[in-house]
Amino acid sequence: MDNATGFLAADSISPNEAKLKKTKLPKIKKENHVLLLKTSNFDRALKETKYLLVKFYVTLSQSSQNLSEEFAEAARQLKKEAPRIQFGKIDVTHQHDLRKEFNIQAFPTVKFFVNGSREDPIDCKGVRKASTFITWVKRRTGPSTVLINSTDQAEAIIKADDFAVIGFFRELHNDSVEVFCETARDVPEMPFGMTVSEDVCANYGIQRNSLVVFKKAKPVHNELLEDGRQNKLGLTRLIKTFTLDLVTEYNIETSVKIFDVPVENHILLFTPTNSEAFNEIYENYQSAAAEFRGKILFVLVDTDEARNGRIFEYFRIRDIDVPAVRILNLTSDARYKMPADEVTMENIKEFCQSYLNGKAKQHLPSEKIPQDWDKMPVKVLVGKNFNSIIFNKTMTVFVMFYAPWSHECRKLLLIWDKLGEQYESHKDIMIAKIDVTANDILSVGMDRYPFFTLFPAGAYFQEVAYTGEYTLEAFSEFLEEQSKTKAEPGEKSMWKFGLKGEKNEEKTDMKEQ
Repeated sequence: MDNATGFLAADSISPNEAKLKKTKLPKIKKENHVLLLKTSNFDRALKETKYLLVKFYVTLSQSSQNLSEEFAEAARQLKKEAPRIQFGKIDVTHQHDLRKEFNIQAFPTVKFFVNGSREDPIDCKGVRKASTFITWVKRRTGPSTVLINSTDQAEAIIKADDFAVIGFFRELHNDSVEVFCETARDVPEMPFGMTVSEDVCANYGIQRNSLVVFKKAKPVHNELLEDGRQNKLGLTRLIKTFTLDLVTEYNIETSVKIFDVPVENHILLFTPTNSEAFNEIYENYQSAAAEFRGKILFVLVDTDEARNGRIFEYFRIRDIDVPAVRILNLTSDARYKMPADEVTMENIKEFCQSYLNGKAKQHLPSEKIPQDWDKMPVKVLVGKNFNSIIFNKTMTVFVMFYAPWSHECRKLLLIWDKLGEQYESHKDIMIAKIDVTANDILSVGMDRYPFFTLFPAGAYFQEVAYTGEYTLEAFSEFLEEQSKTKAEPGEKSMWKFGLKGEKNEEKTDMKEQ
């Protein structure tokens, strides 16, 4: 089936559509060829449209705004070519029920609805350009690959873009072909073709049942496709990594691309790029990267770049630590530190393999417990003593979470010291502080320090977030008020304030869709 045949099928009118046409309801409003959808008209839009690509967004999201023009341009281009494919958008700022129904947690999120069903829409992830949206939708509504019958046809596809993916098969109907076609639907950034022609296979010297990635018309990767061995996600991860360099330097421009590649394991090398040892370190790092393509994404972070400061803080990297190597799992937010200090190819490979085998130990940094941590009016907490202090049964602990780099934190520490002096004689109340940039207590709120939380005494409790003014009087009033209120039994929130940290709904700095 060719593309034209695919779109004829897409233009067929369903009984639901024919019935709705007779009612002559007013058309759903559009903006730049995109349907303006909300709770009241969403179900109708689904019933009237065979294929509906919907962008869920919030007005204040910069990423949503950046995507808006490309999304609208794709809708404009497909208007005449495939009128049964519609584009819609929903501002979920006020459409809370739709946001909840489709579990929208990042902005923008794009989902594809087929045949009027709102059950299990297809996620359209990592697509940002109009041309890529068009390719993605076409591959979902028609053939996902081009059938190649001649060497000239293969050459045309391979030379048409920077990248191309060709599948060389013995026959057109087997499990490997099915997985290949499914993968093509999820990689709209590249043209896909497949062939069973002996002449084409012989011309490229390719073994049958192989997938080859071409970059600038030259083969850069050959993957043997054995029945039952490969899966769509594995191939998608592998192929999409070729849109990045083997090692990608983290910056504003590349950060979006890094997180568009569906590889959840990232290894990061923190080092100054202008150091004398950089070339040797980088060569070792790059040499190790090829072995783990599609499994671990290799990223370089220049520690001399001031704009990368928040990344150092996120990983608790200090100047004296570099060069440093860390692995981050995006799904669990777990971090791992390379045990060896020397950045050699062997050490990096061993670290990566240990991680993939599940043998690497999670890195849970904490400062050492100061010998005099409890000698001053304000007690000093670190990762190693945090849980044992705040989850005791006999003492109410009022904690200031602060970052040393914050000017506001530094000012408030003076007031906090006075509060500590005021309550120093109270045996059942402790005033404490913790530097969250040096201890992995929370991995959220990096731009919202300081914040304050009260942990009431008792076997079961509900911690209380402080939301009042930052004055000595207000802090004191809060404490007095809480001491009069009997703590309500609640679930111990060790998961929330424990070493693993709390997940944020919409990650910034490191990841934004």
